[in-house]
Amino acid sequence: MNWRRVVVMTILLALIGWTVGGTGGRAASGAAAPSARPVVVAAENFYGDLVGQIAGNHVSIISIISDPNVDPHEYESSASDAAAVARARLVIMNGLGYDDFVTRLMKASPNPARKVIVVAALTGHKTGDNVHLWYDPATMPKVAQAVLDALDEIDPSNRQLYQDWYGLYIASLRQITDRVAEMRAKYQGRPVAFTEPVFGYMAEAIGLKVLTPEAFMHAIEDGNEPPASAIAQMSDQLRTHQVAVLLYNVQTVTPITTNVQRLAKQAGVPIVGVSETAPPGKSYQQWMLSQLNDLDAVLAASK
Repeated sequence: MNWRRVVVMTILLALIGWTVGGTGGRAASGAAAPSARPVVVAAENFYGDLVGQIAGNHVSIISIISDPNVDPHEYESSASDAAAVARARLVIMNGLGYDDFVTRLMKASPNPARKVIVVAALTGHKTGDNVHLWYDPATMPKVAQAVLDALDEIDPSNRQLYQDWYGLYIASLRQITDRVAEMRAKYQGRPVAFTEPVFGYMAEAIGLKVLTPEAFMHAIEDGNEPPASAIAQMSDQLRTHQVAVLLYNVQTVTPITTNVQRLAKQAGVPIVGVSETAPPGKSYQQWMLSQLNDLDAVLAASK
């Protein structure tokens, strides 16, 4: 192993320890960022975590949506969010209407030098597509490349370091794609239910068959009451064990989703919680693998 690789691996270990330690590479929302470091604002904390793994503490990262107890669909921006966006050299947002508040904040503080990454545009998605793009295994490598390109222009003095960390980040995502491939080989075609389509892209990658009526999922996602026919169909699928597992969004809890969870428990249908925000102290990779492992354990035990 040559000296340069030793240095890179040493720095990586330090970075991983820092990221897993609970910040995900981000500054506290609304905190004053040191002027010597470029400010990067990520609308969601998993995109902020990606920046942290590629840039370390060479940039000041502010992740706006980071509370796992808050429904991101109902998030309302604050004065500190506006101040962060105004200072930002780079802004990363999901798009597809998921975080439109970021667009409004950028319009309130125009800056032609500010770089913006809209993940939906980067991945070729259109209005009406499932907004939970980060659950698609193909998404984060594209975002990582876009972040690297932006950092290359914003902070060229650390170009080589960013490129090294980018390479290691991309390599680390292999553990997710490998896990997905393993699960696809075992569970392709297995029927599942959702309270809403948070896990949709990952379920598609695994080859799972989602039986939940779209009218039910989309109503819950939009904060509306599903049609009575969709509720009845969803309830029947649980009672008659048409599905192997219920994937439950732990960040959207309503009387209807609580009742669905209760029905699943009564019917003996296992429940796996999924979330829209990375839990505190977990990197994107750890978060995805944890959920995949939970699902694997349940599907392995079911017939």
